[in-house]
Amino acid sequence: MPSNDWKNRLGVVYSTNPDFGYEEQQRDAAATLPPPQQNLRVQLDRKQRGGKQVTLISGFVGSAGDLEELGRMLKKGCGVGGAAKNGEIIVQGDHRNKVMNLLTEAGYKVKMRA
Repeated sequence: MPSNDWKNRLGVVYSTNPDFGYEEQQRDAAATLPPPQQNLRVQLDRKQRGGKQVTLISGFVGSAGDLEELGRMLKKGCGVGGAAKNGEIIVQGDHRNKVMNLLTEAGYKVKMRA
């Protein structure tokens, strides 16, 4: 049975051919780059968090599962909570130096942003 999801057919012009089949593009999961090829940025962030400080790690290229695993490792190493979503890892509190040390020990290239 063909899918009726109209979002997959955006930009397709109407066809009068009864045998016409829509070709939908498959989105592949992003392949996770090895740690030496990752360019991660660590920064302190307070925006839209009620004045609370969080350490924000961005620039990760890879699957959501690998992002979750890296976030879990950083949160455990810092002994705090946080989240990993939308290609970013949030660690509660100002743990920039500890996060930088953990990431460099794991083999990632890391830069601290102001």
